[in-house]
Amino acid sequence: MPACLAAPVHSELIIKKSRFIGCVEPCAGREAALVRVAALREQHPGAAHVCWALLAGGQSAANDDGEPGGTAGRPMLEVLRHQDLELVLATVVRYWGGIRLGAGGLVRAYTDAVAQALLTAEKIPLVKQALLRCTLPYAQEGLMRRELELARAQLGEVLHGTQVEFSFSLPEPTAASFVARLNEATQGRVGWLKSDG
Repeated sequence: MPACLAAPVHSELIIKKSRFIGCVEPCAGREAALVRVAALREQHPGAAHVCWALLAGGQSAANDDGEPGGTAGRPMLEVLRHQDLELVLATVVRYWGGIRLGAGGLVRAYTDAVAQALLTAEKIPLVKQALLRCTLPYAQEGLMRRELELARAQLGEVLHGTQVEFSFSLPEPTAASFVARLNEATQGRVGWLKSDG
C-alpha cells in the first residue's frame, strides 16, 4: 500500500569533499515542488546543484539540475518508488568539493542521500477515499451527523433545501458498510446521489 511521510526527514553526507544535503518531505504536486526547490536555491546560493525527484501520481518528475543526465533525479525517484511512497518530494543540495565522482559515484551519492534520510521516516499509509452525496429528511440530520462522526468521515458541503443534502468522504474500504448502516438506521429515507468527484 502506498504511503506518504508524517514529516520531512533529512540527511547529510560528505563524499570526497562534496557535501550532499538530502531531504524527503510530503508534497501535494509539481507546483508545490517547484516552489520548494526555488526556496532551497535561495537558502543555498553557493550550492552547485539542487537535484530533485517528485512522486505525485501523474505529476511525477526528476531533475538532474546540471549533473550528468540520469545520475541524480532518476536514481532519487527510484528510491522513492522502491519505498512505495506517494505525494513526496526528495531534494539533494550538493556543494561541490573539487573532486569528480564519476557517473557511478554520483548515482550512489544521490541515492544514498535519499535512502539515509528515509531511514528515520515515519510513513503514513494512503487510503483511497470514497466521495458520497445523499439527501434525507430534516428529522434525520442529527442521526446523519452522529454517523458521520462515528465513521470519521470528512464532512463537505451541507445544503438545506426541501431536504438536507450532505457531501462527505470516508475511506473506500468502509463506504459500503456505512451506506448499508445508514440505510437501515433511517429506514430507507436516504437518497443517494451521484458524486461529482
